[in-house]
Amino acid sequence: MEPWFITLAIGAIIWAVYRYFIKENEYKTYGIPVNKGIPILGSFWEIFFQRRSFSDVINDIYKTHKDAKYIVVYDTWVPTFVIRDVELIKSITVKHFDQFVNHRNFTSEKNDPLFTQNLFLLKDDRWKEVRNTVSPAFTGSKLRNMFGLMSDCAKKYGENMANLPGDQKELELKDTFNRYTNDVIATCAFGVAIDSMKDRDNEFYVYGRYVQNFSGLRLLKFFFLRNIPWLANLMKLRFVEPKMEKFFVDVITESIRNREENRVSRPDFIQSLLETNKEKLEPGKKMTVLDLTAHLFIFFLAGFDPVSTAMCFAAYEIGINEEIQRRLHEEIDEVLDKCNGEVTYEALMGMKYLDALVTETLRKYPLTPMTDRVCNQRFELPPTLPGAKPYVLEKGSYVQVPVYGIHRDERYYPNPEKFEPERFMGDGKRELNPATYLTFGLGPRMCIGNRFALLETKVLLFHVFAMCSLKPCAKTQIPIVFSTKTSNMMSKNGFWFNVQPRSSQTRM
Repeated sequence: MEPWFITLAIGAIIWAVYRYFIKENEYKTYGIPVNKGIPILGSFWEIFFQRRSFSDVINDIYKTHKDAKYIVVYDTWVPTFVIRDVELIKSITVKHFDQFVNHRNFTSEKNDPLFTQNLFLLKDDRWKEVRNTVSPAFTGSKLRNMFGLMSDCAKKYGENMANLPGDQKELELKDTFNRYTNDVIATCAFGVAIDSMKDRDNEFYVYGRYVQNFSGLRLLKFFFLRNIPWLANLMKLRFVEPKMEKFFVDVITESIRNREENRVSRPDFIQSLLETNKEKLEPGKKMTVLDLTAHLFIFFLAGFDPVSTAMCFAAYEIGINEEIQRRLHEEIDEVLDKCNGEVTYEALMGMKYLDALVTETLRKYPLTPMTDRVCNQRFELPPTLPGAKPYVLEKGSYVQVPVYGIHRDERYYPNPEKFEPERFMGDGKRELNPATYLTFGLGPRMCIGNRFALLETKVLLFHVFAMCSLKPCAKTQIPIVFSTKTSNMMSKNGFWFNVQPRSSQTRM
């Protein structure tokens, strides 16, 4: 390694440590509480060493200084404002959105084009342009057209679970649900039919698992990409390796070629984007194959592991609560009776208890414990505490929204540890403050794929519980303990249940 490179890296670390202590004194003069953690690794050092789960650390930070509108934490050596006040969250993400458009950056477009061109990481005008381009693919009518693809996948998985051999009826749900989300993403996004229950090591599944792996050297690489992007760029580090990029680009290229040569179309996302590209975009703004691949690759980043984990948490709560499972079975059976044994999109969307159950799952177990924004122009925060002074965020300052902490705050959700779908039925749902339910974010930058994620979750739960009942077994962990080895929420010991077929499955 070149001497100049080592000198530059050491100098950057010394500067970071210097700012670490200087800025702390500045915040204190404004009356802002500071959680400084330890030098270099900051407030989240326990996560880095896998001593505690991300969600538990976020919740503890949120609970400190309960009267403060915001506090400062150190995300490694970077001071970050954790916004606790829900009205201030609404102000940042909605009212003053133009001052907080972007997420924190990771790496350069030159080094990692597939990763950096996805909608989550795009910035400013480019983000707005791409969002307007891809939004038509997520309309209700497009999702209705994809319902059949999802339902076919979910039905196969329900049948597989209902027909497990006697010695395999104790099932760990995460692997099964991972395979389901993989198959749904493959068919609905990339236009490729896959059966991951039979073809267990297909490339889609292997790469999907790899993308979500944040251990060992990949964790260290992610640390550099996120916290020292200039150094990561010099080292030419990539989140998406060239062979993975080539695989997905080749899949899209082949799918486009097949559709053009055979004049076929499918009710999937790639078809919607191709139609938009052909009919609505000016010549200079046409999407390239790499653009199309990047827009679809986000499904693997956001929809493979997080959504399958949400399905697991939903099934877990259903499986350990007999009354909840009974009510869900009852609602499913009523729908099947009305639909002559074949659920429709309209019937599924009309299931109030299933909707409340999924909503409560994502309240108690949000897809991500926190979200972030970057301030792109000076913005004055109100005093964080009575007697404190307003503080002006400078351009480039980072803010975080502690989603998990807000979702577990008894001021907004009485008895927050209790799983209670009724919170989101009737008057409870109507009285909900949008800024206290942040699973998919808030404002213009909220997750564009939220309806897709909800639909694929409901479809799976419908078919699984139409055919099966779940019973706790010796391996079922009650209460659940979160894993310290993942950034997203995950059970430490998996999701084990005894799977029993229901007699009503014959109506399917």
